[in-house]
Amino acid sequence: MAKKAKGNRVQVILECTEHKASGMPGISRYITTKNRRNTPNRLELRKYNPILKRYTLHREIK
Repeated sequence: MAKKAKGNRVQVILECTEHKASGMPGISRYITTKNRRNTPNRLELRKYNPILKRYTLHREIK
């Protein structure tokens, strides 16, 4: 059963944009939380991709 969100904080999934565009097998995803009121747009963070072995841009997916 999913955890009930308290207030404006929601869980989001971040997916690597470079890895997705390259067509390589596998996927790099991270789960984090964000405050919907402070960050209404999609979240973008530079995170480590273990398959590409470097820091890449990860964007929030729906």
